[in-house]
Amino acid sequence: MRKIVFLCAKLIQLNNRWRIGAVSYLNTRPLLLGFEQSGLMEKIELVKDYPAKIAQDLIDGKIDMGLVPVAITPFLKDPHFDSKYCIGAISDVASVCIFSEVPMEQIEKIYLDYQSRTSVQLARILLDQFWKKEVEFISATEGYIDQIAGNTAGVIIGDRALAARPRFKYIYDLAGAWIQHTGLPFVFATWISNKPIPAEFMEQFDKANAFGLARLQEVIDSIPVEEQVYDLHKYYTENISYDFTAEKRKGMELFLKSL
Repeated sequence: MRKIVFLCAKLIQLNNRWRIGAVSYLNTRPLLLGFEQSGLMEKIELVKDYPAKIAQDLIDGKIDMGLVPVAITPFLKDPHFDSKYCIGAISDVASVCIFSEVPMEQIEKIYLDYQSRTSVQLARILLDQFWKKEVEFISATEGYIDQIAGNTAGVIIGDRALAARPRFKYIYDLAGAWIQHTGLPFVFATWISNKPIPAEFMEQFDKANAFGLARLQEVIDSIPVEEQVYDLHKYYTENISYDFTAEKRKGMELFLKSL
């Protein structure tokens, strides 16, 4: 009888875990390290995938909170932005760019990364308002990077963008262009929940984020050499800006109004 009660208690504890979604890119490694080493994993069920998939999981209610593209905000009935952390940029982000073999004025077509929601919308906005450029957009599928050639460019995000940097002569950083265009930082993704999350849990959650961000060298050392296709110290300290500041919120609100 005691064994049955114990098993039921364990099941209830498992069912009460918060379902958290995070992208499986290099830019989240510091945050995930914090989850793993701060004790938070006892309270969460972690799902890792590419941004557009995590976004759909949040829209569908399959997760309670996710580090998701901010462009999905209009699709959520009751979005909450309770965390102090995000994936943002106050200068060139390096991992969200338009890659091309020719300069912007010669680009005729652009593949849109299927793994992205926010970045492809940002590209559309910048091409219209900043570069004043009309192009044909192509919804990309897996393997599209190899089709970027001639007058056909492509939006690439995440680790694949870092790996692609040596391959292309022209790289247009979308965060850098947004900052030039608006004077505001950009937020690609932030922790968004589709329901109220208790303040006690969010306090522990943010402490876990901070824990990992305070141990960047440990994060870098844990990443296999073959995955370090870019200077990760620069990436974590100069390209990605993790604090969800008031200025970043202004940038995010302006972006959402532009959709």
